[in-house]
Formats: sequence, C-alpha cells, structure tokens
Amino acid sequence: MIGKINRRKLLGTVAGGAAGAAFPMPFISRAWAAEPILLGLPTSQTAAAGVADDLDHLNGTTLAMEEINAAGGILGRELKLFVTDVDKLSAESCQQAIAACIDAKVHAISNAFLFVPIPAMDESAKYKCPYVQGNTQRAATEAFRSDPKKYSHIFQTDPSEVHYGYTYPLWLEHEEAQGVWKPKNRKVHIIQEQVAYCQTISKAAQKAIKERGKFEVAAVTDIQFPVQDWGPVIQKMKEVDAAAIMVDHWVAAEYAAFCKQFRADPVKDSLVYMQYGPSQPEFLTLAGESANGFCWSTVLGIYADERGMKYRKKYQERFPGIMGLVYTGNGYDIVQYLKLAWEAVGDPSNFKAVCDWIRTNPYRGVCGYMDMNNNLQEASHFPDNGYEISATELEKGMSQLYVQVQNVEHKIIFPNEISESKLQPAPWWG
Repeated sequence: MIGKINRRKLLGTVAGGAAGAAFPMPFISRAWAAEPILLGLPTSQTAAAGVADDLDHLNGTTLAMEEINAAGGILGRELKLFVTDVDKLSAESCQQAIAACIDAKVHAISNAFLFVPIPAMDESAKYKCPYVQGNTQRAATEAFRSDPKKYSHIFQTDPSEVHYGYTYPLWLEHEEAQGVWKPKNRKVHIIQEQVAYCQTISKAAQKAIKERGKFEVAAVTDIQFPVQDWGPVIQKMKEVDAAAIMVDHWVAAEYAAFCKQFRADPVKDSLVYMQYGPSQPEFLTLAGESANGFCWSTVLGIYADERGMKYRKKYQERFPGIMGLVYTGNGYDIVQYLKLAWEAVGDPSNFKAVCDWIRTNPYRGVCGYMDMNNNLQEASHFPDNGYEISATELEKGMSQLYVQVQNVEHKIIFPNEISESKLQPAPWWG
C-alpha cells in the first residue's frame, strides 16, 4: 500500500473541508483573506471496489493542495478538500456522492473513476461546476457527444477504455517486430470479466485483432468478480495454448493471486497481459517475485520522463512505500489544471467560464497531454491506433503505457518514445 500514513487518519483530516493537524501543512497558520476554494472528491472509503485507486487519487490531490497553499493559494484563497464516500459499483451511491458535493457548494469536482458514471453526470448537471475525472469510459463521453449542452462541464482527462482493446494487437505486432517475442502460434485467448467496462475492452480487442489480421481470437473465456480460484481458468488457458493471453480484469489482489497460480502451472511460452489492475500498489505487495514477466497497460499513467520521475520522487517523499502509477499523478494533474483555469478566469464561482477555459486550453501534466477540445471531451490517445480521438505525436496526446514487471519493478516497454526497457523473456518461456 502507498505510504505509512493511516488511511482513516488521512481521510479524517481532509473530509468535510477540514485541514487538520495530522499532517504537516504549512498553510494552516496563514490568515486567508477570502473564503476557501472548495474541491469535491467522491472517494471510495468503505466499499469493496476502488479503494486503492481512490487513495492514490486522494494522495495526489493532497500533495497538489499542500504545494499550492504553501505557495500562497489560488487568487489569494486557500484550497480545501471536501471528501465524501462513494461505492463505485452503485448507481445510487455515485449519484449521492455528487449530491453531497453540490450541497457543500464545491467549486469543482475531481474523481478517479466510477463504474456507473451516467447517474453521477446527471446529478452534476443540476449544478454544472467543472467535473474533472479519469473515468476511462466511452459510454460517458458518448453521453457528452449526444448532449454537449447538458454535459458541457464534464471532462474526462484520459482516453477511453476502448483504446485498451484497439491498441492490444498493435502492441503484439510491435514486440514481434522488435524480435523480443517469437509467438508460438497466431492465437489470442481473451479472459473477460463481466462488468461493462471490461466487456467494452474485450469487444474492442476482438474487433481490432480481426481488422488488423495478424492474429486471431482463438477463445473467449468469461470470469466473474470475485475470482476465488484461477485453477479452472488456467486449465482453459492450457487447453487453448495461445501465444498471447489477455486477462481483461481490474482487481489488483485477484491479479496477484492469478500470477502465483499461473507461475505454479504456466502456459509455456505464452505472452501474458493483464489490463490495468497491476498498476495498483497492492499488486506488487501481494504478488512479489511471482509478478515478474507479466505485462499490463494503462491509458493513464505517470511518464518516466524527467517531469514524471521528478514527480515520482516528490510523491514518494510525501507518501513512502510502493507507489501507484496512475491516479497518484491524475489527482495531482487535475488540481494543477483547475488552478490554471481558476487563475485565468479570476472567479472560481464562474463555472461556465472555467469550463470554457479548460475546453480550449490543453494542459501537459505528469501523466501527459490533456486536450479537451473535441467532440467527446476526452483526452486524445497516443500512439495512434487508427480509431477516434487518437494522436500521431506523443505531445499531442496521452500515451498508453505498456509495462512489464522486471525484478519486481514496473518498467515501461512501449511505446518507444517513453520506454524505459524492452520486453524481457518471462520465467515460463523457453
């Protein structure tokens, strides 16, 4: 887990807009001349899903808040956080979390993601403060496209999940062309979880594999959260014996269990990819050395360039321990993006003007380039995979990061523009 700060203590210090003395905040003695600017954070605290990601998001947001207030605030005003609990899998809870932010009269809402985003979006439309998040869902941005007036205030700071599927065969082809992977056959085996998010990814991958024509989908196997035993799934993998295996799931702890069980009885010479979940800190904590050789990716993550590495160092000084590579950066970037918008407009209460500024002014953060000025109001994806809202240049889009666990560390292996390493042979190869 990230950091040694007790989660309950951390939440207690920021919930309800209170900046308590549990951590060293240099701004607490400052005499602020105006009412604080309030940022709402729906954050999973008690539900089963999303706690690790939301703690990452809260930590990154907290770090940005501390830096901003130490430097004099925004427009001479203190930035405070309003944290409210949310169950990401419950439509009612998502709606209630946004309603709580509205009742608190926040100036903006920042959120990692919700699995049922539309009810939350509908609730926020009654208020229309900037709602800036990393939902990663095309269904949500399609809702904006269908009614841009209603959802004009909602910004998705990362590319949608469809790009996980669209880019997957492009990555396979790249590794083969590099000579670091020699597929034993042309088969792909997809293991898919049942939430809509994972289903969308699976369908996009199947479509892209068929259209590109270099590989074929040999089998699709369903799993259901929570996965208690990976044995039957691994047996099916061995029967299909595909060169490439995509495990389309999202829970770090269950991925860690999969790695341990797979290593005990592997599908020899298969390239195994797990979608997103290993980005969560508990994955490496739980999987340890059994994670070595497995690959994963995220459409939103902290780059390993100079800016990204500087932020990683700063974050780990504030929150020691294994660092998540996704929402730790996104939470930080969202606050910095909002700060620029609030300062440019001069009035955080002028929601429309702030949203108009965000829409027309891209921002380059530690997680890459965010440009909201398109018909889905989501960040463009890099590398260009031939589908909607994708960029041909690194600094014109947000790069998907393909990562391999090497020596119990995450190393970016694709795309080449920001890679740290190359794909290494997995322990079960050859």
